[in-house]
Amino acid sequence: MLAILIVAGAMFAAASLLKVPMRLRLAMLGLIWLAAVLATLVLPEDAPLRQAAGGDPRPWGVLALVVLMVWGYRRLLTRLRARAPDVAPTTQPLFSEAELTRYARHLMLREVGGPGQKALKQARVLVIGAGGLGSPALLYLAAAGVGTVGVIDDDRVDLSNLQRQIIHTDDRLGMPKVFSAQAQMKALNPHVEVRPYHRRLTEAEAEALFADYDLILDGSDNFDTRYLANRTAARLGKPLIAAAITQWEGQISLYDPARGGPCYECVFPERPAPGLVPTCAEAGVIAPLPGVMGAMMALEAIKHLTGAGEGLRGAILIHDGLWGETRRIATQPRPGCPICGGTH
Repeated sequence: MLAILIVAGAMFAAASLLKVPMRLRLAMLGLIWLAAVLATLVLPEDAPLRQAAGGDPRPWGVLALVVLMVWGYRRLLTRLRARAPDVAPTTQPLFSEAELTRYARHLMLREVGGPGQKALKQARVLVIGAGGLGSPALLYLAAAGVGTVGVIDDDRVDLSNLQRQIIHTDDRLGMPKVFSAQAQMKALNPHVEVRPYHRRLTEAEAEALFADYDLILDGSDNFDTRYLANRTAARLGKPLIAAAITQWEGQISLYDPARGGPCYECVFPERPAPGLVPTCAEAGVIAPLPGVMGAMMALEAIKHLTGAGEGLRGAILIHDGLWGETRRIATQPRPGCPICGGTH
């Protein structure tokens, strides 16, 4: 039997070299198989040809069965492939080679890594204010690779801003701050999308604007905007990172009543009396302080989006730049809070 199989294989190979059509080659193999089976059935037991064929038709039957099973399996695969819908091949990977190099120091961090960087790229963050706090927050969000960053501010770049608002430059005096910020962020990282909103945040549009973002950063400089941002974020269940500065001191917290923390009004139920908390324009501010607190805002945002470490939900961080002291104070939802209810 082995000799016949070797001869059949040699004939098939020779026919392939001569480019004989496949059907004729298969027919040739079929005839050889049929001749071998007939030899084992018809010829006497001591006939040399029957002995060469193995003397028993059953192995040839098994061989035929195996060939039929292989043929049937291939036919089934062909039909399944023909019926399967065309699936477009996977497009380009989530990160380009340039992005992998850009974010290499993030990818090395156990707390961020690839999944965290992917979360940053897919995140949408809205920043209220492109001034002292917004400047470093926006720059670091862009540098870190947050995929979509919105910025809303109705102000224009003024010479007095440049002492601390590092996202703006002297040649952009008079330009709307949101467009100045957009230019600097895109220059720093062209892989992020920046959405500028050159207008003041109002009650009429706050909810629709917030709904399109995962996280809100409030760097505004007035209590009307802070309370509006808190009301809207609490109503929509959006986490809110808010910071404030004056002279040498700053504070920051994550207000997230939807996930068990207090809202801004739980901690500050009433705005201070006029003149008690002067603005930067009224009392001044040391230049690096907005950078310190704005960078903290970006850090807390990145931690929240990637799930790294422990954030400031349920705590407020107070930084005294003059004396180099930082204190962390626990906060709680306030029972009966008119904004979030305080029953988390």
